[in-house]
Amino acid sequence: MTDRRLVSSGSPLEPRIGFSRAVRVGRHIVVAGTAPILPGGGAPQGIYAQTLRCLEIVRQAIEDAGGTAADVVRTRMMLTDIKGWEEAARAHGEYFGEARPACTFVQVSGFIDPAWVVEVEADAILQHD
Repeated sequence: MTDRRLVSSGSPLEPRIGFSRAVRVGRHIVVAGTAPILPGGGAPQGIYAQTLRCLEIVRQAIEDAGGTAADVVRTRMMLTDIKGWEEAARAHGEYFGEARPACTFVQVSGFIDPAWVVEVEADAILQHD
């Protein structure tokens, strides 16, 4: 049986909703939809800044699960306005330019907090045990 490891980011939404920021099973790490929440609450302004914040949280979750950005094989970028994809892509490239995971950009109608304009999901497969 493979161990299942839950990773928390400390978000107050995790216990309320009943989810983990990330879950690691064996060599696989799956990171939940990640909003651009700042440590004290709220969100930065703009697509680029919000994407950077999402990616910081995603990276920390992957590292807490034992991985690195190089292990990321897929990302999903969800935007409330797809016209801003290039700003989100710029931030994504700064984080994953070397790993170059499969990536999808989609437009969604909205998020839990209307101030959020982007959320990010990621999947990683560890290249080591």
